[in-house]
Amino acid sequence: MRQIVLDTETTGLEPSLGHRVIEIGCVELVNRRVTGRTFHQYLNPERDIDAGALAVHGISRESLAHQPRFVEIADALLEFLEGAELVAHNAPFDVGFLEAELERCGRPMKLAERWHVLDTLGLARELHPGQRNNLDALCKRYNVDNAGRELHGALLDARILADVYLAMTGGQAALELAALEREAGPSAVQPTRSAGPLKVLVASGAELQAHEQMLAVIGKASGGKCLWPAASAPSERSS
Repeated sequence: MRQIVLDTETTGLEPSLGHRVIEIGCVELVNRRVTGRTFHQYLNPERDIDAGALAVHGISRESLAHQPRFVEIADALLEFLEGAELVAHNAPFDVGFLEAELERCGRPMKLAERWHVLDTLGLARELHPGQRNNLDALCKRYNVDNAGRELHGALLDARILADVYLAMTGGQAALELAALEREAGPSAVQPTRSAGPLKVLVASGAELQAHEQMLAVIGKASGGKCLWPAASAPSERSS
């Protein structure tokens, strides 16, 4: 299974007010393993950045002046996302901004109709109702190192979220196995066994002789109450 953990940084909070994406970070997971493949891009928003947003991510408009516009990287982003489940924290925020950018450059689409989108904030609220479930709180809860997160950054946050998501869902395989047992009965779930016959180790003559000597010692010490010789007698007679 291929998943893309993604995060965005923006000029403000509302795409409907003309705010834009200024950074996209994506981390690839395949079968719940981080592959090392990423997609990361800063973007020129062609507009000012709200002071509140600047305080969160520290990315100035001046630093983005020579970065590409979203339309120039749209195809590369969609190619990286293709065929994957999308994982984001407060996914409606990131998805809403990406959909607004795609529509602005003539590529309108609903991401949730093209890809399955998993919102880790919703998942965290189900697992930990009534508790703080922002990314910093989840890092503390699941012992995920976020020491380098003084400011938000899309790629850094995507990497941290990937670790948090894997920690949050670490027991999922056990839950699925339990559900299968409830539905089909325990006999339907068989443990994995290695192929081939079992290897049988046979005691040497010296080991058997030492064993008999020890039984004699135990028998004498127990007043003839040692059970082992009686239990092993049939197999000895058949040999």
